[in-house]
Amino acid sequence: QTSMKNMERELVCPVCKEMYKQPLALPCTHNVCHVCASEVLLQHGYLCCDPTSEPSSPAATPATRSPRLGRRAIPKPDRLDRLLKSGFGTYPGRKRGTVHPQTVSFPCPACQRDVDLGERGLGSLFRNLTLERVVERYRQTINISAAIMCQFCKPPQLEATKGCTECKSSFCNECFKLYHPWGTQKAQHEPTPPTLTFRPKGLMCPEHKEEVTHYCKTCQRLVCQLCRVRRTHTSHKITPVLSAYQALREKLTKSLAYILSSQDTVQTQIAELEETVKHTEV
Repeated sequence: QTSMKNMERELVCPVCKEMYKQPLALPCTHNVCHVCASEVLLQHGYLCCDPTSEPSSPAATPATRSPRLGRRAIPKPDRLDRLLKSGFGTYPGRKRGTVHPQTVSFPCPACQRDVDLGERGLGSLFRNLTLERVVERYRQTINISAAIMCQFCKPPQLEATKGCTECKSSFCNECFKLYHPWGTQKAQHEPTPPTLTFRPKGLMCPEHKEEVTHYCKTCQRLVCQLCRVRRTHTSHKITPVLSAYQALREKLTKSLAYILSSQDTVQTQIAELEETVKHTEV
């Protein structure tokens, strides 16, 4: 168990502190998630490509990374010359407001050094497919070794196949049907993978199917980590969901306190108006 925990430490991204997702190999031999790398560059003032797009791999070439590239019309020489002189266009890791291409400096969170990524930024990095496969196999090993048993079976217990966030319990197939009979409100509970630690189901981003973690004040909508690093939210005011919730709660609390404090005055005014109506009718 100790060796497995030590191995898990090697598979954790130094930025998000979770297991690697689409890891990129830095020139300093350390790794970082693709989304995390885009977010770090964005915080340091660089424009990044859409992190939902697939990063390059050792077998990828500029002609095969996107099927659209082969269909794009080649600009005329005079137009191409003007575009190059004006510094038109962006690429992963280009500094905001710059006219001429520059080298991108990436602060490695593991070795605390500034790593030179060249002019193409993240576009020059390769996806660490080996590490990605190791992470996937490790996840499968953990799931196999940590079997979750049904909490409602009579001995001998069967292995759980479904979980219920509403009931906060794990069930086998027969027990799930037994405790969620048709025609009852429990029948509407959505089954989830079995687990020992149930947490409340968070709001999901309809675009990326990720749990929302931030609130965009400019757009007045909840966003996930992938939405946050997209160019559409580059200059927007984004705050964590908890901070936005606390600010809104304080505002509502003050409004409610003001309404309650003026309730007696309003009731007095209503009584006076009713008395005036009666007097007018007489």
